[in-house]
Amino acid sequence: MLKKILEFGHMVRFSHSLFAMPFALGSMWVAANGFRDMSAAETARIVVLILLCMVTARNSAMSFNRIADADIDSKNPRTAGRHLPAGRLSKASVIAFLAINGILFVTFAFMFNPLAGCLALPVWLLLLSYSYWKRFSWLCHWFLGFAIGMSPLGAWIAIRGEFAVFPIFLLVILMLWMGGFDIIYATQDEEIDRQMGLHSVPARFGRKRSLQIALWSHVAMLALCVAFGFIWNMGMAWWAITALMTAAILYIHLFRKSDDLDAMNRDFFLANVAVSVLVMIGLVVWIIMGGDVNALY
Repeated sequence: MLKKILEFGHMVRFSHSLFAMPFALGSMWVAANGFRDMSAAETARIVVLILLCMVTARNSAMSFNRIADADIDSKNPRTAGRHLPAGRLSKASVIAFLAINGILFVTFAFMFNPLAGCLALPVWLLLLSYSYWKRFSWLCHWFLGFAIGMSPLGAWIAIRGEFAVFPIFLLVILMLWMGGFDIIYATQDEEIDRQMGLHSVPARFGRKRSLQIALWSHVAMLALCVAFGFIWNMGMAWWAITALMTAAILYIHLFRKSDDLDAMNRDFFLANVAVSVLVMIGLVVWIIMGGDVNALY
């Protein structure tokens, strides 16, 4: 049983939850105004539910992706060892895992407020749909970013029961960030994507132009971070964090020289975690320093 649980954990790459979770937690912190007016019990309830929604949403998206891409993965040397092509998990067990996580995600969302509950199923279906975008559009990388970027907006709605411009900015920032990195990651599969008729940016434009497109996606993300800082007067901590994010992007695009796959995966992981955590820190500090939540609409 433990071995099977570990296999599912490895399949959904649980450690990659660190890409979006800090954005969601930062948005949660701002939406709750630092939990200043909430009891410890209510704070704990909200935090636990947000984490459960994040985990079940990601589990759903990743398990459906493995089901949808099983045939494609089996023909790609890089992915042939994944759980379904390699027979480490059965298709029936992954479908059951998907269904359980979907039911839990919708249930947890309804425990917040009616709007969060009503949006849960459409959001869940949208999360699953990203697996098919690569079959018909090279915009798939940004759609993946959009799917991941819904996490801070979802956290906001879960707590406040309404939309606002502030978390939508966070959504677009995360979409551009993740979209650019997914393009870099996809350069590994440029040739196999072409052979299989898949529509990634590298398959469409080639490696050199793809890396340029990824850079411009990250430049646009930084421009939004600057606008974010000015619009809501985020303070010196935000500008310091924006500078650090700029340094991370310069390293990835200009100073990183190794083409080694393991090194690229490590750098990909660390840069994504670093940027996500930096954004969360910036949001937490802003509230601590007296940021006005009511000005975010």
